[in-house]
Amino acid sequence: MHLIDQIKAKAKSNLRTIVLPESYDERMLYAAQKITEQGLAKIIILGDPAVIQAAATAMGVSLTGVELLEPKSSPKLREYVDAFVELRKAKGMTPDQAEKILTSPDNLYYAGMMVRRGDAAGQVAGATGTTGNVLKAAFQTVGPAPGIKTVSSYFFMITKNPAFGEKGIILFADCAVNPNPDAQALAEIAVATARNCKAFLDVEARVAMLSFSTRGSSSHPDINKVTQAMAIARRIDPTIIMDGELQADAALLPSVGDKKAPGSPVAGKANVLIFPDLDAANIGYKLVERVAGAEAVGPIIQGLAKPVNDLSRGCSVEDIVNVTAITAVQAQG
Repeated sequence: MHLIDQIKAKAKSNLRTIVLPESYDERMLYAAQKITEQGLAKIIILGDPAVIQAAATAMGVSLTGVELLEPKSSPKLREYVDAFVELRKAKGMTPDQAEKILTSPDNLYYAGMMVRRGDAAGQVAGATGTTGNVLKAAFQTVGPAPGIKTVSSYFFMITKNPAFGEKGIILFADCAVNPNPDAQALAEIAVATARNCKAFLDVEARVAMLSFSTRGSSSHPDINKVTQAMAIARRIDPTIIMDGELQADAALLPSVGDKKAPGSPVAGKANVLIFPDLDAANIGYKLVERVAGAEAVGPIIQGLAKPVNDLSRGCSVEDIVNVTAITAVQAQG
């Protein structure tokens, strides 16, 4: 079974409510119909119900079973305003400012407060809004996960070789958010990605902290950052199986891993690859995708207290459906 099919099956097994704030993008309406028909999640779309319904009718889209909610007239607005003022009081937030932000046309902050307050289990946005705006709103409303300050991302790389990773699937992080994470941030990225490996693939993560060196074969401050990150990650969660610093071939190929890192619990069988910076991660995933013909599923956002995922502005309807299923499964965990 394809990974996305597995994720959809998990989503169907325990329905969660996902909010889609970008009702002004027609792709969201098409996706809402598909998500509801497939039974992947309960959907709330934010915006003027009359405008949304008129657009759906004109498009031939059925929104039966989809909740339409206007933030400006919501009975929860005052509650959200008070909660947001409390969250941002150190920044001098006033009730008038909070209401203006929560009723802004992009609906990102209202959606975030819905997730924070438990009125939705997760949020999917970014079809129109930029990644920066989506993540800023999520960080200010939903906030970071306990013990984690770093919001990051990962990809599922579905390769054509079942010998790699977990039956051909490897998690790459962080490929989209943090340009140059320090040791603490890198450790938090490793821990979050390992936990998502367990949540989605139902297997223990085997985390390789990647570098251009394997176990001291070179000396450089960049290598020190990786080894420090591994030590911090082990303190955060000592149950995670990880090793580093490891070169990519030592992490993935048993024959190389045995030579370069004998006795390693990860070398030659890593299913999670943590790259030292965004340059390496982004270049790496695109090379594997384009040259090796792997399928890249993501980026999937992690490190928040509750799931919020960002879409590419060039996303398809099917992309929205798939990311919503992923978000629903994250919410289950």
